[in-house]
Amino acid sequence: MKQYLLAALGAFSLTACAQTDSPQAAAGNAPAPAAAQVAVASAPKVEPGSADARAVEAIRKLNRQLQVDHVGAAPIPGFREAIVGGQTLYVSDDGRYMLQGSLYDLDARRDLSEASLARLRRDLLKTIPVSDRIVFAPANPKYTVAVFTDVECGFCRKLHSQIAEYNAEGIEVQYLAFPRMGLGSPDFQKMVNVWCATDRKQALTDAKSDRAVPLRNCKNPVTMEYDVGQRIGLAGTPLIVAADGSAMPGYMPPKELRAALDKLAAAATGSAGSR
Repeated sequence: MKQYLLAALGAFSLTACAQTDSPQAAAGNAPAPAAAQVAVASAPKVEPGSADARAVEAIRKLNRQLQVDHVGAAPIPGFREAIVGGQTLYVSDDGRYMLQGSLYDLDARRDLSEASLARLRRDLLKTIPVSDRIVFAPANPKYTVAVFTDVECGFCRKLHSQIAEYNAEGIEVQYLAFPRMGLGSPDFQKMVNVWCATDRKQALTDAKSDRAVPLRNCKNPVTMEYDVGQRIGLAGTPLIVAADGSAMPGYMPPKELRAALDKLAAAATGSAGSR
């Protein structure tokens, strides 16, 4: 199971397949994949000596290899907000104290930590072109969701078995690869086979139905998409991400997903109208 920065945030959803450590992670001496190297290169720029810089340094005292994806002013005075591995941290401006968890605005009844994570998810998903996704879409979709998927996960297979029903609900599903057994695993190779297939949609359907997909290798986005999944805090598949960055961890039946997306859209309209 994926190791969290300080402690597990909670139990995995009963509608998701948990991630396991990759063979490389277990070995502890494998070179970092190209996507991880890109992640380090894309760390936020901070002014030396600033509160942001002190927050980043405080986090890296825990582990020099930690990737900080976001750092900036926190909604509470005297703290900086940082996102590391899909977790929100709050570090005092002097770099001495750290809080982990959700920050909730009781007056606005809003999870401020989740709002920050949603923005990060949107930004990271923009780095993955649609051409690198496997898309199942109706003629005129009302909603589009990104779904991090694994070919072995039972709940991923259940979701895919109903793909026509999601489309009938007006939902376009854009799949991204997340081999939960880790990079270099047989699971990873199966997903490379799918993403390198001439007909990726059929290959994905075959793989999720235990039908053989020919061994292939090509330039593919599987490692990059796996890296993005880790950076947004994915701990199990499927992970459904709405267009606004909201995450719905675990499998949701077609009608329930449509209802959830309708609710998000209504909330967004209400927020816009109140400005």
